[in-house]
Amino acid sequence: MELGVVENIIWVGSRSAIPLLLAALGEIYAERSGVLNLGVEGMMALGATISFIVSLHSQNAWLGISAGMLAATMLSLVHGFVSVSLKSNQVVSGLALSMLGLGLSSLIGRKYVGSQLPPDVRFLPTPLEPLHKVPLVGKFLFDQDPIFYLSLLLTFLLWFLLFRTRCGLIVRSAGGNPAAVDAAGISVEKVRYASTLLGGALAGLAGAYLSTSYNPVWIENITAGRGWIAISLVIFSLWDPAKALLTSLLFGTIEAASYTLQALGYSQWLLSALPYLMTLVILTLGSSGRFRRRVGAPRYLGVPYERE
Repeated sequence: MELGVVENIIWVGSRSAIPLLLAALGEIYAERSGVLNLGVEGMMALGATISFIVSLHSQNAWLGISAGMLAATMLSLVHGFVSVSLKSNQVVSGLALSMLGLGLSSLIGRKYVGSQLPPDVRFLPTPLEPLHKVPLVGKFLFDQDPIFYLSLLLTFLLWFLLFRTRCGLIVRSAGGNPAAVDAAGISVEKVRYASTLLGGALAGLAGAYLSTSYNPVWIENITAGRGWIAISLVIFSLWDPAKALLTSLLFGTIEAASYTLQALGYSQWLLSALPYLMTLVILTLGSSGRFRRRVGAPRYLGVPYERE
């Protein structure tokens, strides 16, 4: 395979990885605090819709992204209320949230199908001369849009916050030993609410990236199951933001390779299906309590906290 083809696969794969990474980062924090949110797909879809519409009418993509993040955050607030305050079944709540978000996205975006953002409103990759000409990695690192670099920065910051600060310790303890957090005089509910809202905001940003940069033409089902892949990446990355970056790039590269090989005349059906097959396997394994304990899942993930 020619070097240019490999460079293109890596570049396209890195762009495909960004929505997966952002959604996974938010879900990592939610699950580390003990809240299982299966509504990522719905939050991404709503974020994508609102971001596209606001960007189109305001001619400002940053305003559109902010609106999309806010909409997804409000949707995650519903899940927080049901799962944290009402202490209801988090799986049922998350699935309902996913369907609600997808339904709202389809309803609100129906009349915009086929519309596209003008070039001056989109987030377009901007090559940095002459660094983008470095073989193999130049295009990957130095020919990207602002959200790509923001995502890398967020990955580092969220990793540092989770594993190197007292705040991160509190989040991890809320999912691992909530009674200890409560005994320290810290509200477990507030920690879980904050983590759930962060997850919603990042899922909204992931959806906004899809509609304002990756594919700035509105189509139905723009998320195409990426929310479910992001949830599986949380397990695959062992609830670690740094590992989530690597696994997202892996899944994104597989997706990019399928399209590139198809253009070269190769059969790409297996590569196209591979991310979804892996997602199905990982989610199936993740549903096993024994498996989750072995891979280091938060002990009280999905378990409402009841004060004694």
